[in-house]
Amino acid sequence: MKKLFKVALIAVCMVVAGNFAKAQSKIGYINTNQLMELLPEMKTLQTQMQAYQKTFSDQLATMSTELQSKGQDYEAKRATMTDASRTATESELQDMQTRITSFRDNAQKQIEAKSNELLKPLTDKVRTAIQAVAAAKGYAYVLDSSQIELIVSPAGDDLGPAVKAKLGLQ
Repeated sequence: MKKLFKVALIAVCMVVAGNFAKAQSKIGYINTNQLMELLPEMKTLQTQMQAYQKTFSDQLATMSTELQSKGQDYEAKRATMTDASRTATESELQDMQTRITSFRDNAQKQIEAKSNELLKPLTDKVRTAIQAVAAAKGYAYVLDSSQIELIVSPAGDDLGPAVKAKLGLQ
């Protein structure tokens, strides 16, 4: 009877252990940055962003050139200026420097917002493809290997090739 009980207990343990092993979630990974670079739409997006950035850099260059020329003019005439005009010119130069810094900060924010706006449809497209492939292959979790360093990553869990195929990329 004791022997039968031990065999039954071992059998139950094996069934529970088997079910536990099946219940463990599969984890896959993909490099989304690499995938995004392969999209044909990225070249168009990059061209648009370069043109958008150029408008700001041209204005910034004009403002900097104006500040530099006024600064040189001030340095040349400084010795002959009255205290009042020197103070007024220094204040004007500081104000110009503040406007340039403010413009630069605002431009960076606008460029980042424009980039996010243009990237959103592409990231949504990639995310949808990743979710479809993960669901089809039974993956509960997918990590972005461009954001984290994977110390051990079996090739079988790389969803990159399957997602590329889903998006029609090579």
